[in-house]
Amino acid sequence: MNKLSKTIPGLILFFLLLPCFGNAQTVCTPESRARLEKALALLPTLDANSSINELVFDIGKSFMGTPYVEKTLEIPGPEQLVIDLQGVDCTTYLETVVTLARMAKEGKNDFETFEKELELVRYRSGKNEGYPSRLHYFSDWIAINEEKGILTDITEQIGGIPYENKPTFMTENPQFYPQLSNRENVEQLQNIEALIRLRDYYFIPKDQISAHENQIQSGDLIAITTSISNLDMVHVGFAVEQNGRIHLMHASSANQEVEISEKPLHDYLAGNRSQSGIMVARLK
Repeated sequence: MNKLSKTIPGLILFFLLLPCFGNAQTVCTPESRARLEKALALLPTLDANSSINELVFDIGKSFMGTPYVEKTLEIPGPEQLVIDLQGVDCTTYLETVVTLARMAKEGKNDFETFEKELELVRYRSGKNEGYPSRLHYFSDWIAINEEKGILTDITEQIGGIPYENKPTFMTENPQFYPQLSNRENVEQLQNIEALIRLRDYYFIPKDQISAHENQIQSGDLIAITTSISNLDMVHVGFAVEQNGRIHLMHASSANQEVEISEKPLHDYLAGNRSQSGIMVARLK
């Protein structure tokens, strides 16, 4: 698929989006609003005494079969909080499930709380302050949400080794992102990339996953690292234990829907040369 075709879903979405109730900076289709209301109605039926990981698993499964659609957040104009449950990519699927799980744990299921919680995990300060404030690189997403007290990066404690992380893909390829036609946005992202390079990161190489998977729990967040030098992650999802092995529950670009991988996570990565390993985070 060429890069122009990848922008088309986002452009179509831009013309179809309507403001949601309450927040002028939030947009979604009526169909997505209806799907979200259905998901919110599910929350009171879940056991609030369950662990947050158990809630992630139950809520994540409810999205099985949802179509994969990429670049739904990359729309023209000022940055807006896009809610699109009709089609998800790996990151928007993860953010949606994390938000709903946190709400279920708090005993809340209203639309306004969903807006607030989604904005909290998606943006650097927890507020939409423009395009550069969105957490575009997932290693940054993990680090910032750990600072907020939302999760813990457990990669090092379960056997991870240092990971060299110097992402520059977005600022080196602004032609793929409509908002990066604005030079100020590029410069702000360059500053963010510089900050990312200052942190220490850890990963579990893909040939070592099977040796450490007994320390990974269903509902843990899985971020797949890459051998591509200017990227940090190429895919994200949730760990799911099946028959003593860890699989990946994710929005699959290959199969074009939310699914649980047929192969265990170790084998899933083994067949992809650009996937180098994983980072693992656990919600608090």
